[in-house]
Amino acid sequence: MGTNISEILELRGASLEELSGKIIAVDAYNMLYQFLSIIRQPDGTPLKDSTGRVTSHLSGLIYRTTNLMAMGMKLVFVFDGKPSILKTGVIRARAERRAEAERRWAEAEVPEEALKYAKASARIEPGVVEDAKELLGYLGIPCVQAPSEGEAQAAFMAQRGDVELVASQDYDCLLFGAPVMVRNLSAPRRRAKPEIAILEDITEALGITREELVEIAILVGTDFNPGVRGIGAKRALKLIKEHHSIDNLIAGSVIDIEGIANYELVRDIFLHPEVDPAYELKWREPDESRIKEFLCERHDFSEERVSKALERVLRKGSQQSIEYWL
Repeated sequence: MGTNISEILELRGASLEELSGKIIAVDAYNMLYQFLSIIRQPDGTPLKDSTGRVTSHLSGLIYRTTNLMAMGMKLVFVFDGKPSILKTGVIRARAERRAEAERRWAEAEVPEEALKYAKASARIEPGVVEDAKELLGYLGIPCVQAPSEGEAQAAFMAQRGDVELVASQDYDCLLFGAPVMVRNLSAPRRRAKPEIAILEDITEALGITREELVEIAILVGTDFNPGVRGIGAKRALKLIKEHHSIDNLIAGSVIDIEGIANYELVRDIFLHPEVDPAYELKWREPDESRIKEFLCERHDFSEERVSKALERVLRKGSQQSIEYWL
């Protein structure tokens, strides 16, 4: 979910074509949830193979990811590690919402209602991440395992200049310091266009620093704290522009500390996150035989469709310098 500060952020529309040639760090869990939520049958049932294993995420990876690759994007998938203990409440609340959505899905009598609740019930079951990493490996896409927050790791890689953008639906990557983020990268074109957020442009337009943007997010609420009741992004912006920090707001008795009692810990998570500097990025040409064995023989995918998806990537790669795969 991230933080709800969208109303004060100005993003610009973009096209997939202008992202060609860019190195993009993908928030892996975020994208997998998208695939598991959206790629379903009309009654809400996720795609499955003949043994009953869910394959919606694999479908998204092979068809949508190869489309991005064919457009010249070099992707890196960054996976979450161990969540902060401060996220316990959020994780529990999400699990409860999914369980309730699953119950309503089972009871729904109207197809539209069933699909809505089915999407809301999406979860990453054991094996989904392992399957995704295996397929990504066969596709030649590097995977990076973050020690904690995947968006923090991706932002760190962008700050180093090893990737150019961070792809996520959440704005947390900006709080972690990603210079540029892209939203809706994997969404179907008919549903949502890509959007670009440039951290420097945002802070300059708002007249604040990145550190103050973090303060605003904490006041509104993040995955690590609930926020101050009654304070939205616009009011939080006004308060921080006037007082510059939560410390000053508290010292002046401007706000109640309830909802931000752990603000110093949350601030530290965003400004000094746990990351792994020893990651390795190396792209390889897709292994067509391994991909077909994994998808077609083990998970019942259409060999014809998989071949067409791979043909676009392999043809694109052959037209580019060999450096594309290095």
